[in-house]
Amino acid sequence: MKVITEPSVYLIGSQDTEDEELHRFLEAEGVPNWHTDTHREPERLVEIAGRLCYMSFAKPRPGGNKAYIDHILEVGHGSVLEHAVFSLLITGVSRSLTHELVRHRAGFGFSQLSQRYVDESECAFVLPPVLLRTGYEKWLAFCEESKNLYKELSDSIEAKLGHIEDKTLRRKKAREASRSVLPNCTETKLFVTGNARAWRHFIELRGSIHADAEMQRLATAVLKKLQGAAPNIFGDYQITEDGVSTPFRKV
Repeated sequence: MKVITEPSVYLIGSQDTEDEELHRFLEAEGVPNWHTDTHREPERLVEIAGRLCYMSFAKPRPGGNKAYIDHILEVGHGSVLEHAVFSLLITGVSRSLTHELVRHRAGFGFSQLSQRYVDESECAFVLPPVLLRTGYEKWLAFCEESKNLYKELSDSIEAKLGHIEDKTLRRKKAREASRSVLPNCTETKLFVTGNARAWRHFIELRGSIHADAEMQRLATAVLKKLQGAAPNIFGDYQITEDGVSTPFRKV
């Protein structure tokens, strides 16, 4: 039986800038020579959006894109961060975690593995961090028992639904009933798209030492991935023994 102790986070997508359309706009506004020193599209979009608010293309702030975004964070002009979007594919997290994660509705979109269509006979389980120190053997035995019961129920129910000719429908009905015996620690996979402001809110709230331990572990993994993708947007965060911290909270 597979036991998971760390989540996996994959950056699947962000946006591209249409250079030709941007150049058309800049020419029409009389600032055709504006450019930014970042080659990272999310950082570029944030700067374009911010400069549009004040039409400051002709007055670049010294220090390039990083200095510009630092100022955005400092003054709390968080709305321009909503134009930078990141899509993450996340695995190795529990159903317990996703029940909390979907509470982050503003700025997020979610797609999650369906237990009605996916056979969970060989499912994995996510170990709550505290059980590394105590209770592991009992937890492991419970997960094994739940997994075996799921398989027995699924096979039995599907067999008793033999009068239903549609094989896919039989399996769906069997799985939707059998999943009820699987615990919250059953591993799941999901695809999450969120804008930079929403991700920052998630990181600050769930990266706290006071957050659920598994959620804090995910927030840290997400932060590391986004810092690699857009360091000027997420580089102000520090990971410490007391959780994630930043001088620019609630931007």
